[in-house]
Amino acid sequence: MKSITVQQLRERTGVPLIDVREVDEFAAGRVPGAINIPMSALGDRLHELPDGAFDVICAVGGRSGRVVEALEARGYDATNVDGGTNDWIASGYPVER
Repeated sequence: MKSITVQQLRERTGVPLIDVREVDEFAAGRVPGAINIPMSALGDRLHELPDGAFDVICAVGGRSGRVVEALEARGYDATNVDGGTNDWIASGYPVER
């Protein structure tokens, strides 16, 4: 499974970011530009995923890691964000609400 740190995520441009946390978690604070597709709804929303490479984030990296593994098995080019939104916030990076 491919993975990046939040520091690497901050430097990336042009790569969509899918946030798999639940709607209430997403609303409380997210990485700017992230698109919310909760892990619990992902199976019904696969058609919303980008065609090319994209990154996947959750709170700390566990859920997103499981999602990336499942998506890779289906042929998607997905990368996990280690440390997730919690590390992003702890690093002092900007947050959307």
